[in-house]
Amino acid sequence: MPSHILVAEDQADIRELIVLNLQQAGYAVTAVADGPAALASQAERASDLLLLDLMMPGLDGLEVCKALRARGRATPILMLTAKSTELDRVLGLELGADDYLTKPFSMAELLARVKALLRRAELLRAAQSAPAAVGLVRNGELEIEPGRRQARVAGRALEFTALEFDLLLHFASHPGHVYSRAQLLDAVWGYSHDGYEHTVTTHINRVRAKLEQDPMQPRFILTVRGAGYKMRDAPP
Repeated sequence: MPSHILVAEDQADIRELIVLNLQQAGYAVTAVADGPAALASQAERASDLLLLDLMMPGLDGLEVCKALRARGRATPILMLTAKSTELDRVLGLELGADDYLTKPFSMAELLARVKALLRRAELLRAAQSAPAAVGLVRNGELEIEPGRRQARVAGRALEFTALEFDLLLHFASHPGHVYSRAQLLDAVWGYSHDGYEHTVTTHINRVRAKLEQDPMQPRFILTVRGAGYKMRDAPP
């Protein structure tokens, strides 16, 4: 079965172009023109991926994203925005979007992001149904089973999106190594474009919120001032 994608975009010409390119790439697509229709579509049938325009009538993309995450939906969300301010980018990510594209964008770039998000989501689903773990990554109280894509801290199971898990695993697999945001975009997201570093910052904050007892005083993923971030050196 082809992956199903919901496209919520109020501009008809852009919506039709996106739908055409997704269908030509082999995806099943549902298209709506406003926020309420997007929520209604997801209540009827959960998609494998959502493309949400930031500025839509009724409910904007931020409100739709917030509502879906409040329902516990972990469906990957790619936000599409004509705005380019840092606030708009950060708000979308903090409300649970996995990635964003600033208009105008190329269809090749859109399809690459869609493919990457769907691949991560599929890996997460497959790993969670795996009968046994493959290897174990430890850092003190933190335990990660890469094969099953599961993580625990002090025995407590942690719930991550596919991108959040990949980011945590990358850090935990290289304790003590300092990564800039651009390097993390390359290594975890698989792309590097100026202006998208806030994607990294916000995802790190989301991982810390789930991982740390006090996210303001992190013990695992540390900020290296002027350089980037690192996983603490594994304790003896």
